[in-house]
Amino acid sequence: MSAIAPIRHGGNLLAAVRQYGRPVAEWLDLSTGINPHGYPVPPLPAEVWQRLPQDDDDLAGIAARAYGAPHALPVAGSQAAIRTLPRLLRPGRVGVAALGYSEYAPAFAQAGHAVVPLAEADFARADLADDLDHLVVVNPNNPTARRLPAQTLRHWHRQLAARAGTLIVDEAFMDAVAAPSLAADTAAPGLVVLRSLGKFYGLAGVRCGFVLAAPALLAALAAQLGHWTVSGPARAVARLALADAGWQQATRTRLTVDGERLGILLRNHGLSPVSQPLFSWVPDPRAAALHEALARQGVWTRRFDAAGGCPASLRLGLPPDDDASWRRLDRALAEALPSLAP
Repeated sequence: MSAIAPIRHGGNLLAAVRQYGRPVAEWLDLSTGINPHGYPVPPLPAEVWQRLPQDDDDLAGIAARAYGAPHALPVAGSQAAIRTLPRLLRPGRVGVAALGYSEYAPAFAQAGHAVVPLAEADFARADLADDLDHLVVVNPNNPTARRLPAQTLRHWHRQLAARAGTLIVDEAFMDAVAAPSLAADTAAPGLVVLRSLGKFYGLAGVRCGFVLAAPALLAALAAQLGHWTVSGPARAVARLALADAGWQQATRTRLTVDGERLGILLRNHGLSPVSQPLFSWVPDPRAAALHEALARQGVWTRRFDAAGGCPASLRLGLPPDDDASWRRLDRALAEALPSLAP
């Protein structure tokens, strides 16, 4: 088994502040794929701060209906599920993208599984699941923006479930894209879908996500996590956001336009991004130097080392919804790129 890559995340703006000596207010932070114009949270009743979280407030039902799933379990962000689910699955060989969300591999390794790093090219293989016990697919992938069709995922699920394996599909970015979800299939054993309020809704700080799976697995996961895993204020906000179909539709349209705008801007500077509504991924051998050059201008991006058959790369999230931020990114790229070695 290859060494497990270290866990790294975007959103680490304070690290940039310490490294470059630039105050927080002077940064354009593009290091996450979080919607910069997120759900408008109204003032909350005092009781949601004063009472213990009400686990029987129908948040699970609201989430199941919103995602088109038979069942849902609210959790403290996808992270709670990622760290706990591996302990509930039969130890075996688990396939995880070598270039992807970095929490999965260590969580499975710590639970006694053998982690099999997968190259991007592996996800084009119909036989990918043949020698695996479990498979993790982030769809769309973070950061490569790779999307897999539902029929491919269902094929892998059938193969894995036939030998008591599990397909975990992380749909953290699914709300923003026009792609079919596997949420409706999750009553079947061996299939888990994760959803989150962090990216599309721009509510990463509330730490609220949902596990969509068969009732037996949800019950086992709930027993491991215990009561009150999602705070009362987070539950109140989640109920509002998941029921607001008008905001969701308007936001999908807006993010599609902004994602295309970011892709065009990057291409205008000679880069070759792979774009989706919430971020653009830029594979480029000059990624480390470009990350540094942009940081010196107060633009913070997420840098990835070469992995999974892909070169070094950057991920850029959407600038805030004001022309000044877009112009600042445009100027920073115009100044940074000519100074880089080809």
